Amino acid sequence: MPGRSVDKSATPFIPGEEDKLETEARKILGRLDGAGKAFVEQDDLRVSATCNRVPVKMAIDGHAACVSLKFERQPAPSARRCRDALRRFTAQAQTLGCPSAPSPPIMVYDEEARPRPRLDGDLRNGNTFSGIFDLKRTALSHNTVIYHLY
Repeated sequence: MPGRSVDKSATPFIPGEEDKLETEARKILGRLDGAGKAFVEQDDLRVSATCNRVPVKMAIDGHAACVSLKFERQPAPSARRCRDALRRFTAQAQTLGCPSAPSPPIMVYDEEARPRPRLDGDLRNGNTFSGIFDLKRTALSHNTVIYHLY
């Protein structure tokens, strides 16, 4: 479906997208090695993806994702601790002083009705990953702006 105009209905299945998201997440959430010359994937990350195309602006420029987390250590941290950790997160792009690095790189909303594609999709010129977080969250990311989350 890339390159096709978005019509006024949701597409509940996009061939290849779910598999791609499950494998690409390990790369996207990876990091550079200590020497900064090789990429280290998140091999232990398990992803189960479902992709739907929805006719809103962010469906063209980016992605909306519903994320559920299972923590290895039990009991799991509280939603408040998770939100606080995301608010304190510093991206490698910030540490390296990249001029396009958003600050903060992750916007955490306490409001239940956020993020919303039309309101939040271009937050900080599309460089910011946004989401509400209470161990399940909805997140928006922008496709046409290069940024890194580590």
